[in-house]
Amino acid sequence: MLPPLPLRRALVRAGFLSLLAYAWYAGHAASGVGAPAGNGDPSGLRFSEVAREVGVDFLHRPTRVDPALANIAPHITAVGAAVSVADADGDRLPDLYVVTSADGAPNALYRNRGDGSFEDVARRAGLADLNRAGEGACMGSVWGDFDGDGREDVFVYKWGRCQLFRNEGGLRFRDVSAGSGLEGWINSNAATWLDYDRDGVLDLYVAGYFHEQHDLWKLGTTRIMHDSFEFATNGGNNHLYRGRGDGTFEDVTERTGAGSTRWTYAAVAADFDRDGWPDLYVANDYGPEELFLNRGGERFELARGIGLEAESKSGMCVALGDVWNEGRPSVYVTNISKAGYLFQGNNLRVSLLDRDGPMLQLAEGAAADCGWAWGAQFGDLDGDGLQDLVVVNGFISASRERDYWYQMSKIGLGTGGVIADAAKWPAFEDRSLSGYERTRVLLKTGARGARFREAGGAVGIDDVYDGRAVALADLSGSGRLDVIVANQGGPLLIYRNEARNDNRWVAFDLIGTKSNRSAIGAEVELEFAGQRQLQVVTAACGFASQNDHRRHFGLGREPGAVRATVRWPSGVEQTLELAEADLGRLHVVREPE
Repeated sequence: MLPPLPLRRALVRAGFLSLLAYAWYAGHAASGVGAPAGNGDPSGLRFSEVAREVGVDFLHRPTRVDPALANIAPHITAVGAAVSVADADGDRLPDLYVVTSADGAPNALYRNRGDGSFEDVARRAGLADLNRAGEGACMGSVWGDFDGDGREDVFVYKWGRCQLFRNEGGLRFRDVSAGSGLEGWINSNAATWLDYDRDGVLDLYVAGYFHEQHDLWKLGTTRIMHDSFEFATNGGNNHLYRGRGDGTFEDVTERTGAGSTRWTYAAVAADFDRDGWPDLYVANDYGPEELFLNRGGERFELARGIGLEAESKSGMCVALGDVWNEGRPSVYVTNISKAGYLFQGNNLRVSLLDRDGPMLQLAEGAAADCGWAWGAQFGDLDGDGLQDLVVVNGFISASRERDYWYQMSKIGLGTGGVIADAAKWPAFEDRSLSGYERTRVLLKTGARGARFREAGGAVGIDDVYDGRAVALADLSGSGRLDVIVANQGGPLLIYRNEARNDNRWVAFDLIGTKSNRSAIGAEVELEFAGQRQLQVVTAACGFASQNDHRRHFGLGREPGAVRATVRWPSGVEQTLELAEADLGRLHVVREPE
């Protein structure tokens, strides 16, 4: 959340940073960032913001913390806006669950009516009133069928006591947290379902941010902050819970070696070394990313020497994609860039671990610099067969005349003891900190390489709210990916994709049998036009967000022969040869018995 490179370096190396700022602006202009909105994009891509038009009227409200933190309350409470896409009622249409964080404020579950409109059913579903005094504040949700009954359940992670809800059907959810093994207090900003031991039962990874000893509403001390801008390890504990299959979970963190105390903001599960077992990729604030390699479902090993340790940054999100179209997983991890103060750059990495190589860093130009970046997602927005990126940005938008970067520089000069004590931080007052930054749409250019061009203004996505979470889903079955953005202290936005071009598409909805019913961890590799694009069914992806489980592929105008290979978590593999008549529609694929 804050710059992980000591800001005292920003002062000591002022001359260097001035030159860096000049280069930053030059690259900024060359990549098209900051250009005024045009009359459309050559790709034919265009979006319209339609949230209120389709019945979605939601405003996130931040929590209020202990008055002892009043001096930096805007900083402490600058997260909590989150969105998840899930089929809550089993009608095979994507619904939206969004959380707010203020005491007494209700969350919303927007049911997809199937006619392009939504209705909020959270209250009758039992998922609205979760921000209760003494129980914590909602930070996000992650959906998965943990009991294998064919209905999507939901885990709501919080600063406080997280809650697990079983889907009873008929849009009724029952709180089954008590006795589940998940009741402990944790200040969490991330969680994800996975099946790490491939037994067909979902497991749960829950990450801590502030240490769990702190009740942020009733503090015993103001020493709650990170002890380093580079290598902080005094954050909350991350936990791996093994699902027993009966609705209860066992904490296997110590036994498996999956723990961390590095101020985690995001985690995604996927097979990065291609050995058939789901690994955990973790983005951390105030420090390096971490990759925990799954060793046969028994233990996790922290990968070393793969290019992560030296890059100490402010990891906010982990988006999963395939940037090369080679059937090879890629991750996009957002960080902070601010002209004249700091240039960390976002990380775009391709896994070469199966070749004994690194997580190869490729970010440049528009993809490297989005400002103070938060959530991001890969998805083929224009249907050309290449995965694009949507990135939401901006930390705190308050006064347009006063900002907090100078004060940040002052605290950056402090020792670990000063940094860790929130009471010693300069008062925030009404200052902004990297506020009013535009959402970016980065369109992939060319099948090879990793270059993107910024087209947000041209395609109609140019809001300057403080974006946090972004999710992608085809909400209306149009064959085009829509963009849903949750903004901190701002409205939920729905950008309807109104692309006009001749590109083809196909999508897959997977149902596990021997594997977990939600098919989390399943891979779809599509061969078309001489390329192979890999997509993974994930729970959490990005920051405080979850995409639709359905896997959507753009194919370009002339895809040629199309073949899909589905690799299930159970180890079963199946191949689907797609004829011309099979394109342009959603295929429901059930795991072979």
